[in-house]
Amino acid sequence: MPLYFFHVYHDSPSRDDVGEELPDRHAAWKEATAIAGETLKDLDGTLKPGHDWSLEVTDAKAKILFKLVISAEYAPN
Repeated sequence: MPLYFFHVYHDSPSRDDVGEELPDRHAAWKEATAIAGETLKDLDGTLKPGHDWSLEVTDAKAKILFKLVISAEYAPN
């Protein structure tokens, strides 16, 4: 089974050095959205404007397959 890595970037990077074996890219996308949902919930109010959050999914060769980005900005006046 292919190995996928899920790297989270917020105030500091959290690189996945272990990875997860999943059957295919579709399964990796599903896992990425689940990780994103849980991680954002766990931020519990600490996501502030100007501090974006992102999750990159890479393959075993470090090729980026997916990137989810949450952009936190102040609304213009």
